[in-house]
Amino acid sequence: MRFIVSILLSVSCLASCSKGGDGTSVAEAMPTDLTVTSTVATDNSGNVNFVATAKNATSYEFDFGNGQYQNSSTGTLTYKYTASGTYTVVIKAKNASGKFISNTSQVVVSVALSLLWSDEFNSPGAPDPAKWGYDLGAGGWGNNESQFYTNRTDNVLVSNGTLKIIAKKEAYSGSNYTSTRLLSKGKFSFKYGKVEVSAKLPGGVGTWPAIWMLGDNIATVGWPACGEIDIMEQKGSDMNRIFNTVHYTGFSGGGAVGTSFLVNNVTTQFHKYGIIWSSSSVQFLVDDVVTYTFSNAANLPFNQNFFLLLNMAMGGTFGGSIDPNFNNAVMEVDYVRVYQ
Repeated sequence: MRFIVSILLSVSCLASCSKGGDGTSVAEAMPTDLTVTSTVATDNSGNVNFVATAKNATSYEFDFGNGQYQNSSTGTLTYKYTASGTYTVVIKAKNASGKFISNTSQVVVSVALSLLWSDEFNSPGAPDPAKWGYDLGAGGWGNNESQFYTNRTDNVLVSNGTLKIIAKKEAYSGSNYTSTRLLSKGKFSFKYGKVEVSAKLPGGVGTWPAIWMLGDNIATVGWPACGEIDIMEQKGSDMNRIFNTVHYTGFSGGGAVGTSFLVNNVTTQFHKYGIIWSSSSVQFLVDDVVTYTFSNAANLPFNQNFFLLLNMAMGGTFGGSIDPNFNNAVMEVDYVRVYQ
């Protein structure tokens, strides 16, 4: 009887611990022969169909090249990209113990964008109150600025198809200058997409116009934890230099991340300033040319709703000294458009 039991145990062991041809257990066999095909939809929807196959694979992991990942037990899935671009997709074929081989597939995706929100500034008078509110007051706004922000038509109005933000030298409520800061907070915000603003910038040493965005959660987490995207900043002392910048915790103020470059005729001609924003990057553009790309990531604040701001400050830590002969200057905006 002991002899029979011993034989049965040995057979059981052989059955459960069978080896592959290289001596590796079947469950531990390395995946091999990974092939990947990718088919991009022709309707500009952003959909890409992936089919991955490999011997000895029990699951597949897809890194879509934009900071997003997805697992599949079959190797077949469809992923929808939200922004046009060229993406390098990394696919891993895994066995039951997690050992894997990988391959890559490059896809070129075209995504048709639809207009989500805009202001064409075609109605004369005050800016549309359904789209814009105001920051009012003085106090430097954290940058030692010299203006008092108002909502008066002296400082902001729509006429002849454009928005005018007007900075003036005048004594007003204890300040020596006035201007306007418009914002869409509480009226419109969005997550990811394309922003395009056509603007003609002011001249005058000491002016500091900006087209920018802040995270919706600024009231709860404060700045810079909310994140800030400066689509365009300029200062009158270096009037043809445009700044693209992002601010967030650890990288704010003078330590923010970005670039600057020269653009001709910014005070005499309208130029298009914009961004293409996704979970993987913030691309800055001037006249449809990419000028700077910031790599976004899941741990950064640039993955939530942001609202828009348009303003012209005077002086401050960025605007610098104000020309004593300055009287007034105008930032003119033809339109603001947001696409998704």
